[in-house]
Amino acid sequence: MSRLFTAADGQPRCAWAGSAPDFLRYHDEEWGYPVGDDIRLFEKVCLESFQSGLSWRTILDKRENFRAAFAGFDFNKMAKFDETDVERLLQDKGIIRHRGKIEAVINNAARAQELVAEAGSLAAFFWSFEPKPEDLPEPQTASTSPESVALSKALKKRGWKFVGPTTAFAFMQAMGLINDHAHGCTCRERAAAARKAFLPPALKAAE
Repeated sequence: MSRLFTAADGQPRCAWAGSAPDFLRYHDEEWGYPVGDDIRLFEKVCLESFQSGLSWRTILDKRENFRAAFAGFDFNKMAKFDETDVERLLQDKGIIRHRGKIEAVINNAARAQELVAEAGSLAAFFWSFEPKPEDLPEPQTASTSPESVALSKALKKRGWKFVGPTTAFAFMQAMGLINDHAHGCTCRERAAAARKAFLPPALKAAE
């Protein structure tokens, strides 16, 4: 089965990018490009948690609703959410109304604050799990990796929820910790160039 499709501009893309109307822009402009912004990283962890058991198309269609409901995924604001906010979110038809996932991402906001205090930033922590190039599987052939297992374990040890190895791997793909664009995809070299120019933040020195 080919991992490529030819878009309307005549250029090859990862096959999944042609499976829904909004996927092409997401694929071309976001997926696989390195991210060092803590809010964007936290947003993606949350959205991947909500995706568990669902399709990414469902989540992408509702992303702006999620952003409005969760204070733009500012974890410093979300950490202050209480049971009143949980009940408000359970009534919000624009998001996924799953109590366990809602409570998980609110919990994770507080854990994110703790992680920033520990590591200096979420970016520094997450990028410390970037795989070595020689350890990468063939693009789009894996749903987990040793690094995603390690990241999942590290987060769970710190009290994070809904962050299993598959969720962690999808997060790593999307946020550019790995370049999983298919060979031949027009975005693969662009993502590689962006990764080469990206300087991951350093972990906070142990005190």
